[in-house]
Amino acid sequence: MIHAERLVVRYYGNKVMDDVSIGFEPGLVHSILGPNGCGKSTLLKVLSRQLQGEHGVVYVDGKDVRAWGTKPFARQMAMLAQSQERLTDISVYDLVSYGRFPHKGFMQRLDGGDRQVVDWALQLTGMSAFSTRSVQELSGGERQRARIAMAVAQQPKVLLLDEPTTYLDICHQLEIMELVVHLNRVEQMTVIMVLHELNHAAAFSDRITVMRRGAIYAQGKPIDVICPKMLRDVFQVDAFVEQEVESGCPVIKRMKLLRN
Repeated sequence: MIHAERLVVRYYGNKVMDDVSIGFEPGLVHSILGPNGCGKSTLLKVLSRQLQGEHGVVYVDGKDVRAWGTKPFARQMAMLAQSQERLTDISVYDLVSYGRFPHKGFMQRLDGGDRQVVDWALQLTGMSAFSTRSVQELSGGERQRARIAMAVAQQPKVLLLDEPTTYLDICHQLEIMELVVHLNRVEQMTVIMVLHELNHAAAFSDRITVMRRGAIYAQGKPIDVICPKMLRDVFQVDAFVEQEVESGCPVIKRMKLLRN
């Protein structure tokens, strides 16, 4: 569904992505891992058309993303950025309803079908009880679920999430990860997300992509990618990795920083 060829991106003259070619299979949960500054968020921005590199092309369903109209592309792909923009004092319901704009014509108002989708998105994310609350009154975890509900209301085929669990406690992190799996397994959305928590990526992802210094280091199933060598090469840590008996997922244990 998504394929990128030979992407090159520079910031202020510094190359942050160097000749990156990669594909993401439809119907799966993909996680992108790597140290700070390796190009993870940049890759999501290029895939979602928020950023255009100096070289390379991204295809969605075999079509160059530059050839998609704005609203048709928004019905294909929704992007939830890491930084939470300062929201005005609006209700959760109004925020989620913004997700319906790609499905409306110029000056068209929400109709009954749109309101049904908004109600569905609120229920799916556990935010129905908060629909009349101001977004500014929400906790960090509640606000993140409200933002995901807005993206879900777009009814995209692909959902891009940039560090969706950042700044959340462990309980809310697991809530978000379980929601991601539900969106994939039940609602049939392909999910591509940037994560920092490696064990979450191992437990909840079908495929792992590891980036290092603006390039792809590895891509594959978690059990094939998350290993002591990768942790040494990419994150400069020494660790023990074992396979969980029940799930078959790799689990990272006893990490320590490598010293020169």
